[in-house]
Amino acid sequence: MNKIVDAANTVADKTYPPHPYYPLNAQVADYLANEWSVPVLLGYFFGGCGALFSLTLLIVKRIHPNLPTGEKACILWFVLSGTIHIFFEGYFASHHASLGGSQTFLGQLWKEYAFSDSRYLTSDPFVLCMETVTAVCWGPLSYLTAWFITIQHPLRHPFQMLVSIGQIYGLILYYATSMFDLYFKGTIYSRPEPFYFWFYFFFMNFIWMVIPGWLVINSFNATSKAFVALDKVSKSSRGNGSTDGSAKKSI
Repeated sequence: MNKIVDAANTVADKTYPPHPYYPLNAQVADYLANEWSVPVLLGYFFGGCGALFSLTLLIVKRIHPNLPTGEKACILWFVLSGTIHIFFEGYFASHHASLGGSQTFLGQLWKEYAFSDSRYLTSDPFVLCMETVTAVCWGPLSYLTAWFITIQHPLRHPFQMLVSIGQIYGLILYYATSMFDLYFKGTIYSRPEPFYFWFYFFFMNFIWMVIPGWLVINSFNATSKAFVALDKVSKSSRGNGSTDGSAKKSI
């Protein structure tokens, strides 16, 4: 019990360095400004995405060279999502307590994004739990879905719908908790510059609302068509069975 009290007192007595994040009194441990500029960080990030897309298309072409362009686009989306979920969001989940002073590439990316949501630098319980679930569940399942699309596996649409709904659900909660704190507690997590809120926080995340939303509709329609076709085959089979039975009786 004494150890717990001592630990709590240590945390309470700890001083936090000044930082540019909102709210300005947020407790960002061991904060250090980024060493790399934003263009350099984004250049490496988008360069990595380009290399990932090229490698993915090369593998898909070898396995299924005649796959339609739309299917390839879906594969690229799930591979990108899986990579971001596992490596980027997974990095946050495992290094959340030390991000403020991190100078690694991913650490600096998170500090840049945190200008739009400082919860990522304060070990916010909801954000930490959400990102952990995303990295552990939706990351691997995104890769699996991409593989199912590549080989045209019959479980493709169930997994596509499952992962997409999970992404949409997480994003809704992410937006909702931030807006709740803003309107009911008066707590602002984004810097006042519109760029950080509207581009980083809203637009960059809203992509995971639009594309998964389309994929859910796509899987819903494909599943519906499959059941309609199955129903027709079943009725046709029953009809043929009745005809054969009548013919045997007349003979």
